[in-house]
Amino acid sequence: MAMNDPDAYLKKFQKELSAGTVSLALLAVLAQADAPLYGYLIAKRLERLDGVLSGKQSALYPVLRNLEGAGLLQSHVEPSASGPPRRYYRITETGRDCLRAWTAAWRATRDSVDSVLEGTHS
Repeated sequence: MAMNDPDAYLKKFQKELSAGTVSLALLAVLAQADAPLYGYLIAKRLERLDGVLSGKQSALYPVLRNLEGAGLLQSHVEPSASGPPRRYYRITETGRDCLRAWTAAWRATRDSVDSVLEGTHS
């Protein structure tokens, strides 16, 4: 990476920043859903929110698998009338507990960083 390339540094920063926020956003979307959702619908909801995965739907699936492997999500496959079967995800109770803890951690971190950026930390 060139030392004088702000765009490259920005891209690297955005990638690092999004690593944890994607999991948080996915859990939040699924916690707010009335029914299980499949990947494309989750991505569309994130895009409507100008979300962290806007335009990066393929990045969603590894995170969904990791969250499921950790017991935070459950999934099942259903046939689709318009293509291959779809994997539907829903948040588990453990996922809801985790979402509450992550949300508190996110807000504390956000507030702390905002204070530093605004020069008002106490």
